Amino acid sequence: MIDRYEGSFYGRRKGKPLSPRREALMENELPRLGLNLDAPPPADLKDLFSADVDTICLEVGFGGGEHLLHRARTEPRTGFIGVEPFVGSMAKVVTAVSEEEFANIRLYDDDAINLLDWLPPASIDLAYQLYPDPWPKKRHWKRRFINEQNLTRYARVIRPGCEFRFASDIDTYVDWTLRHCHEHPDFEWTAQTASDWKTPWAGWPGTRYEAKAIREGRIGRYLTFKRR
Repeated sequence: MIDRYEGSFYGRRKGKPLSPRREALMENELPRLGLNLDAPPPADLKDLFSADVDTICLEVGFGGGEHLLHRARTEPRTGFIGVEPFVGSMAKVVTAVSEEEFANIRLYDDDAINLLDWLPPASIDLAYQLYPDPWPKKRHWKRRFINEQNLTRYARVIRPGCEFRFASDIDTYVDWTLRHCHEHPDFEWTAQTASDWKTPWAGWPGTRYEAKAIREGRIGRYLTFKRR
């Protein structure tokens, strides 16, 4: 996992070497699927997709891609923008998108901050950040992606009345996110009862990070914030 704070990456982009097939797919398919931030964004993000889509969903840090791919399969009229700088994870999703010929997924393989700054205002109908790197040591908390500046970035691109969803199994990061969103003027926590933040969202497929947390005895929390 990679996070960024004030312009600096923390972590590594590459893990195990890719297979020759995945190397080839990354070379040949990612340019087709990826977003070119050197060009201006379309006024309507629906024009990014060859599929006929009605809404736009953003997932920052899709990891193994389980959630992104599941939702793209079950919601063909939603256009999904997935962000993941880790090469192995991106290669996995590029392979799946190519094999299944998804027409409603576009990808970005660099820093999410760049993409958030590139997107037009009020262009996203739903945004997810699921099980991000928690940076559990207190001296590293400043590296967490959720901070005032990045929440302002999210707020700029999410349509008023739409949602930002966050999941984590690390209590300190859950508390951190609740505090930062509570203090931010553009977000409102929607929970009314404990089950609202203890229960995954409808259609939740799970992720490999969630499965690891469960194996290790941790419990996921699922926070929903409305863009005011």
